[in-house]
This record gives sequence, C-alpha cells and structure tokens, in this order.
Amino acid sequence: MKRRSRHVTAPLLCVCLAAIGCAGPSEERPFRIQPERPVSQLEAEARLAAPPADAGGTRVPELVDLATLDPTLRFDIRYAGPNNFMGTPFYRQAKAYLQRPAAEALVSAHRSLESSGFGLTIFDGYRPWYVTWMFWEATPEDLRRFVADPALGSRHNRGAAVDVTLYDLESGRPTAMGTDYDEFTERAYPDYPDLTAEERSNRDRLRAAMEAAGFTVYPYEWWHFDFRGAADYPILNLTFEELQTRESRGSSGQ
Repeated sequence: MKRRSRHVTAPLLCVCLAAIGCAGPSEERPFRIQPERPVSQLEAEARLAAPPADAGGTRVPELVDLATLDPTLRFDIRYAGPNNFMGTPFYRQAKAYLQRPAAEALVSAHRSLESSGFGLTIFDGYRPWYVTWMFWEATPEDLRRFVADPALGSRHNRGAAVDVTLYDLESGRPTAMGTDYDEFTERAYPDYPDLTAEERSNRDRLRAAMEAAGFTVYPYEWWHFDFRGAADYPILNLTFEELQTRESRGSSGQ
C-alpha cells in the first residue's frame, strides 16, 4: 500500500488503533477497513477499467517469480488470503514477482542478512493495476491517503516495489517490527520513535540490508521498498495466471 499523507492527526490515529483493538506497539494485529462496496462488485468493475497512459515506462519488463531464485526466501502473500486490510483474497495464487534487476537485488539483500541470523519474508511484489483500483475504490475517502491512486499507478504495478519483513533463521519465526503489515497509522513509519529496542533494531537491520542492495524505504511504511529506476517500467495489469502463460511462451511483457 502507499501512504500519501505526511501526517496522521491524533483523532485519526485513535480511530485506526481502535479498529485493531487499541493494540500497543508490542502487539501486532491485522488492520481492517470496511470496504465501501462488495469486493466481488469492485473486481468486476476493475476488470473493465483501463490503466492510465504511461509515456515514461519504456523499459521492457521481465517479471521473475521470486520463489525460483532462492529456496530460503519465505513468503506470506497476504493478498492471496484473508489476512489483509480488507479480510479477503485478491490474488488467486500466492505468488510474488519483481522485475529481474529488482529480484536479483532482493536476493542479494536476503543473503547479506544470513550472517546476522536473519532472512527475508515477502508480503507482496508486483501487483496488477486492477487490484490497486480495487484498493482505492474500497477504501473510505477519509483513509484514501493510505492507498495508491490508480490514476497515477503504483510502483508495485511496475514490478519494482516489494513489501518485506525479517524472519529468524534459527527459529523460523517472524521478527518483532512494531506493527503488522498494512497498518494505516504513524506507528508504521520507518522512523516511528516509540518502539522497543528489539523492534528498532529489526527495522534498522531490514532497512540497511535493502538500501545496500539498491532499494529505498517508503517514508510511511517500514515494509515497503522501491527499487531504483522504478518509473522506467510500464504500469502492468496482468494477473499471475496471465504472467505464467506468457512465461511459457517466453515473454513477461505487456
């Protein structure tokens, strides 16, 4: 998700925390919204909508299935199941794709963490544009600052953004990060100050590994990282099933 506001007012922060049971920084519970319209209705409309014109995205896309690159990468594809901010699946397959340079950089970050006892878990990578449209239309207007505007497209739609966290190599368990994925509050900001020492250390470790590999953290989401040159890739609207068909034909382009 994309957060488009630089500030969350105190009343809004309270409302958002109330939505997850007023959890404190040490608890990680899924954030939820009530969709403005039924998801099935939104999907039908989204499939008829057209992505925006994108004159700048001229680089030929080459989306890679991350699961094929390193068997020690872990996956928790939230939009393929109900454990996400709307409590419903958006993907029919638990897949994560990135443009090849971003995918290779991600694996480099993952392997660099091994010496300190950590690895990467992937929440999301490439996201079809129609899903971004659904997120926008489902989200109440007063919370739309937290989602990407489909009229502009998302770096996820270009296959050059990834949502990740850390897991402990010894235990296999996810690390404490201070919030769950896709929480629409200030607590999700990478530099949010009110964290435990462990949560702060984990966020900083993740950020350092990703930045060393060529990614930049999104200022309002500790889990979201953009790869350099994201705008050079076109906005894509292919489902994972369509990507697989194109892979079998030797192409992952538009």
